Amino acid sequence: MKLFPVSMKTMRFKLSPQACGGSLTAMTALTAVLASAALLLGGCASPGETRPTHQLADARTRGAAPDATPWPATRWWSSYGDAQLDTLVDQALAGQPSLQIAQARLQQAQAAVSVAGAARGLQASASLELTDQRFTENGLIPPPLGGSVKWNNNAQLGVSWDLDLFGRQRAALDASVGQLRATQADAQAARVLLAGNVAAGYFNLARLIENRDVATQALQQREQVLALVRQRISAGLDTTVDLRQAEGLIAQSRVEVEALAEGIARARHALADLSGQGPQALDALSPTLVAVRSQPLPAGLPADLLGRRADLVAQRWRVEAALREADLAKSQFYPNVNLMAFVGLSSIGLDRFLNAGSLTYGAGPALHLPIFEGTRLRANLGAKTAEVDAAVDGYNAALLHALREVADEVSSLQSLERQQLAQRDATSAAEAAYALALQRYQAGLGNFLVVLTAQTNVLSQRRASTDLNARHLGSEVALAKALGGGFQADPDALPGPTLAAAR
Repeated sequence: MKLFPVSMKTMRFKLSPQACGGSLTAMTALTAVLASAALLLGGCASPGETRPTHQLADARTRGAAPDATPWPATRWWSSYGDAQLDTLVDQALAGQPSLQIAQARLQQAQAAVSVAGAARGLQASASLELTDQRFTENGLIPPPLGGSVKWNNNAQLGVSWDLDLFGRQRAALDASVGQLRATQADAQAARVLLAGNVAAGYFNLARLIENRDVATQALQQREQVLALVRQRISAGLDTTVDLRQAEGLIAQSRVEVEALAEGIARARHALADLSGQGPQALDALSPTLVAVRSQPLPAGLPADLLGRRADLVAQRWRVEAALREADLAKSQFYPNVNLMAFVGLSSIGLDRFLNAGSLTYGAGPALHLPIFEGTRLRANLGAKTAEVDAAVDGYNAALLHALREVADEVSSLQSLERQQLAQRDATSAAEAAYALALQRYQAGLGNFLVVLTAQTNVLSQRRASTDLNARHLGSEVALAKALGGGFQADPDALPGPTLAAAR
């Protein structure tokens, strides 16, 4: 057996059948010897006691309830019964470039998994070299070949297989799979976010249109009041001051109508962008606020958010991928054993290239040992372990944020329902007061200031009613997103409790 040290840091041993007389028994024995040497020499570089220290949070310990939660359906936006909204969301999910970017990243992650998986199989390579070469007269090859020009030819087919005794390739594959699963969950989270943004934008557009209608009605009322003021001035009952106030209110109403028209145009442009269309594609879209259809609210914070929220699933898979990266770093401390073989033709001169005597072949194991690399390997393992802790902290932060989002929207919806009941009473009272003030003014029993105040109050209460309705719908959309937006991960595709095992 011949030994060839490659460097002080890595030692490689190769064996050819010629060195062992072609004996299969000798090959088997030598492989066993090398494997034993690997186990003994692997201790030259020790990983030490580097382990993750941070713990994955449990939703139940953060105040979540273990009871079942009424989760939104996959197409939760269809529960509003608005065909225009359904069409917009479907267009966005089909043509939004941001989702296509997420799909491209998913394809990249799938390719990375394929690369990592391919490394675990049998590797084969082929080469062919034909070189018209002048051989030196002062080298190892004596004349007459030395100093002549001949073809130097080499053709070789080689195969190799990494035994992966310490799970290095398996850890690399698992890390790539974890990143792939995280990217898949990210793509689903992007779909949930996009659908929610379209629905929220749609209801905001409806709010602006309804507020514009309220402002238009107020403009018409103020024009009627202006006509009444002019009649009273002709009768000597009012002054020019009242006339100027009425005219100023009309100008103010026109400004409000125009400002709302500007907001409507911008909201349509934003919706067109979200749905993957040109800015003018939705110029004719005029939604209205439908009757609020409250969804069942959870009694408490749901404990089973993992598996229902794509962002949490993605963060959990990032923890898993970081763990496997740490395993890969730890495997670098142990030997790597490859089985290699080659067969080919080698000759000087083309006339003998295909002769039987040009045949060359060899086979044997190759052993790589980390001898003087402990400091570098421990630093790399420490960095990967820190990445595990960072991924755990990222998951814990995402879980707390998710629980807070659900709690916020549940509280908002409960409060908004109470506000809407009170707002209906306030709007009814304001409209009644305005009607009474206008009647008294027409009869000459009241002054214009009372009418002005009552009219302003009516406008304010109508706007408040519209805003509350829109806020209620917006909170329903936010709650649907906070509860995962209809996403439901396959339980078999979720990572297992591997963090404790990694310690």
